[in-house]
Amino acid sequence: MAGLQTRPTMSLPFSLSAAFRNISLTSSTRSFSTTTAAQKTKTLPDYIPPYPYGPNYVYKQSNTGLYGGAMIQFGNKISQGRNEGKTRRMWKPNVRRKKLWSDALEDFVFIKITRKALRTIRKSGGLDNYLLDDRPGRVREMGIFGWQLRWQLMQTPKIQEQFREERKRLGLPEPLSFEEFVKQKEAEAQAKGEDKTNIKGETQPIYNEKLY
Repeated sequence: MAGLQTRPTMSLPFSLSAAFRNISLTSSTRSFSTTTAAQKTKTLPDYIPPYPYGPNYVYKQSNTGLYGGAMIQFGNKISQGRNEGKTRRMWKPNVRRKKLWSDALEDFVFIKITRKALRTIRKSGGLDNYLLDDRPGRVREMGIFGWQLRWQLMQTPKIQEQFREERKRLGLPEPLSFEEFVKQKEAEAQAKGEDKTNIKGETQPIYNEKLY
């Protein structure tokens, strides 16, 4: 119509208009989530003996270092002001990363450790003495990470020599090698298989006698 006037359209800059044209509200190239990723439970390799107490399923972070049995503690914060009351709170363990020396490995070990475990290591006389202690309380305290590190220490030539001298002092025989152990197990399995296949003598039927 002749009486109507059209408003002039404002033209956006080329770069800004191109940016708006490339925006798509239906498809996204990256998924976004506000929930934290679930921590995986640490598992030991097959060649390491199983840990007798198993991994910690409640505080999974303790499976990645020497936490000394420390856990997250919960309690109340008591207000001393006008509005006296209790506020729920928690206390996390004092975890830090330390570089500890190992005489058996002849190298520094960079691990996550709590202040509680660090004090126990210093009282024990070093990392090796702490991990090689065979008391049930110490084995439970070191966790699955300490159990794996303990196995690595026991495979070193220095610790193997200490075990050899200890067996000689106590008069114990030398343990079998891996090849001898495998041969022994195969022989035992073969003997069990032969016992099962052997035909035994005829068994006489058993009659139940009733007393009247």
